[in-house]
Amino acid sequence: MRRIALASMTGTVIEFYDFFIYGTAAALVFNKVFFPELGAAAGTALALATFGVAFVARPFGSVLFGHFGDRLGRKGTLVTTLLMMGLSTLAIGLLPTTGMIGILAPVLLVVLRVLQGLAVGGEWAGATLLTAENAPTKARGKYALYPQLGPSVAFALASATFLVTALTMSNEAFVAWGWRVPFIASVLLVAVGLYVRLALEETATFTQSRTAQSRTAQSRTTASRTPGAGKLPIAEVFTTRPGAVFLGAGSTTAVFAFFYIGVTYLTSYGTQQLGLPRPTVLAMGILGGLVFALTTIASAILSDRVGRRRMVVLGNIASVVGGVVVFPIIDIGTAWAFGLGISIVLGVVGIAYGPIGAQLPELFPTRFRYTGAGIAYNLAGVIGGGIVPLFAAALAASTLGSLGIGLLLSAVSLLSLLCTLALPQTHADSLTEQDAQTVSA
Repeated sequence: MRRIALASMTGTVIEFYDFFIYGTAAALVFNKVFFPELGAAAGTALALATFGVAFVARPFGSVLFGHFGDRLGRKGTLVTTLLMMGLSTLAIGLLPTTGMIGILAPVLLVVLRVLQGLAVGGEWAGATLLTAENAPTKARGKYALYPQLGPSVAFALASATFLVTALTMSNEAFVAWGWRVPFIASVLLVAVGLYVRLALEETATFTQSRTAQSRTAQSRTTASRTPGAGKLPIAEVFTTRPGAVFLGAGSTTAVFAFFYIGVTYLTSYGTQQLGLPRPTVLAMGILGGLVFALTTIASAILSDRVGRRRMVVLGNIASVVGGVVVFPIIDIGTAWAFGLGISIVLGVVGIAYGPIGAQLPELFPTRFRYTGAGIAYNLAGVIGGGIVPLFAAALAASTLGSLGIGLLLSAVSLLSLLCTLALPQTHADSLTEQDAQTVSA
């Protein structure tokens, strides 16, 4: 289990690292190299909008790769998502700027961003299933936390990479070519990830489920009476578990809202609105990533004892409060106030995010678990990670100012709290029992 868990985390770190270096670059430099004619404010808004494009693609990625993951297996699908992400990231690092090829540059940037979104859309569910489907029932939260550490470690690593470039080159050099270094260097990480994932075996639960389905298929009479026989995974998800999809997505929306405000918008806010040096903002991003990792670990482990839903409820309550208090702290304007603010934003995320790696897979049976968990997770990403940050800039410019952003985060957290309360408690159920309940239904 340790080998499986570490392999799952390694791949997730790499994929989210590739995803986040785009967000950091969008906040710091893409307005200058891809949207230079729009000015700083409009260029930044459009650069962050290209970041949000990937969230629209993510649910489609969860359907596409979920289909193959449920039909053909978790391992091969995860190798494909890693390759797609790695090649797209390399291409962004090599992409000519608007000054070189004109309007074609931002168009290609959006296309590559869509490919990244498709890859990440298929990544999370598969990575969590590697651990959740192999872990003992009473320790599923503990082992499912490893892929959940991917975003926090990746964000700290992405911030550290850009921090190194900021400290070792001038701002002019960074804008001219330095921003490309993290994208191109990610190829080395992708090679490591491929080595790790190719060495994995298929999950035991998936193998058992496929064996059982093969035996059933030998009898046409039995197969005709088997619920879901012959259906596409996406069809089964929405005909048998639509409530689990939408409540699971709603429960997770606040996680995305807080996280992507923390990793993208606050990077831009700290440098442009507060006037803090870029190295300071990036260093505080590393601090926030570490706090996120610690709360993720603690919450996931506790969920094995007190239940997934209880910990997610606690995280959503903390988010309601955090949304109100965080921007008054950040607007103090000092480096340490910014560090405290980003730590609050990412810290409350970890409380709810830790148990989700076990909770969402526990809502679906094996034969369409990859698709169901992936769609729920990525629908939340569209709303919380794609839409909420787009409203942030408009709210900051309104009469409410930054307080409006905090109130929006609190409102989204309240929605997630209500959805979480409507979900069943699942931590005591084994995944095989979930399969048995579906067959008998």
